[in-house]
Amino acid sequence: MEDQEVTTQDSTVADWTRALAESTGSPGGGAGTGLMLAVAASLTSMVAGYGDDDGGEPDRIRGRAQALRKEALDLADDDAAASKAFGAAFRLEPGKEREEAIRQASVEAAAASAVLGERAIDAIDDLAWLATKGNRALVADVVVAFGALRAAVAGARTNVSFDLGSLRSAGTGLDEVREQHPDLWASVEKLNAAMERIDELTAAIDHRAAPTDAA
Repeated sequence: MEDQEVTTQDSTVADWTRALAESTGSPGGGAGTGLMLAVAASLTSMVAGYGDDDGGEPDRIRGRAQALRKEALDLADDDAAASKAFGAAFRLEPGKEREEAIRQASVEAAAASAVLGERAIDAIDDLAWLATKGNRALVADVVVAFGALRAAVAGARTNVSFDLGSLRSAGTGLDEVREQHPDLWASVEKLNAAMERIDELTAAIDHRAAPTDAA
């Protein structure tokens, strides 16, 4: 299977991860971030499915999680495509064309990662609800879901920050980057705060998920 044909929708897990293991950058870390969000959403859906099925909050959480799983996979494939443009820009010969290509690719990549990060942030509340009000027998799955969600948030934060920083290769200073892209710049801090919240939520239930460790 050719790398350009590998997508989260049409490939096996084995084929997709084999492509991820290659030194091509497409798929790369951003696509992996999307996949981690899909894992978190899938586990959220599974845990919620053990709740009531009469249209209550578990049902609503499950519906949102199933929609997020599909969106996250689409975002992973979008990022893989953006990674190709990003790599192509840096392979151009030095000059104005290269600088403009880097600028455009960096901003587009940062924006794609920011969207993924926003979706991950939106998923925290549902998982937090399950952590305290969901089926207690599935607390370990909730902690694993939090781990996958944190990986998605951390990946999005790092990619947004790195992509904005890459604008320096196009001759733009960081102060100028902040002024030109305030929303993307602010998303980094939002994602940092989200990671802290996930850590707090995980710590609050970890003693139930891993009692032998606590002992």
